Amino acid sequence: MEYGIIGLLVLALNIWALFNIWTSGASVVAKLVWSILIFVLPVIGVIVWLVFGPRGGSLQAA
Repeated sequence: MEYGIIGLLVLALNIWALFNIWTSGASVVAKLVWSILIFVLPVIGVIVWLVFGPRGGSLQAA
């Protein structure tokens, strides 16, 4: 049962992150790279995006 709840939480975080990525002012290339990272590595991708993405860290293209 707890795996289902954790899975729903990961899915909700992924959808939220993808929405924020595609509505941001970042370049299309940066949006595409972040989206691929989240699709390929859902848990790690969201964590990396939360650390580096929203504040315009070094992984975002100018």
